[in-house]
Amino acid sequence: MANFLKNAFQDMKESAKAQHEVDKANFAAVKAESKAQWEEAKAQSNPQKRKAAQQAQREQAIQEANERIQQAQARIDAAKNSQAPYQE
Repeated sequence: MANFLKNAFQDMKESAKAQHEVDKANFAAVKAESKAQWEEAKAQSNPQKRKAAQQAQREQAIQEANERIQQAQARIDAAKNSQAPYQE
């Protein structure tokens, strides 16, 4: 019985250590995320950085729209080429 209790307490000790490591890692992750949000908010308060970020987003949106236009045009061309003239 004493050996059982010794093993049980040893297992609880190891489990507590492992859980502490998990808690420590989670705390560090939350702290880093919080700092990242703070830095992002601080960067947005700078007008030049905010304008540059907005311009980059607009340019990306324009590029994506142009790619969609090209894909749609390719589909239109493929549809026109695959249609045979109407014959009776």
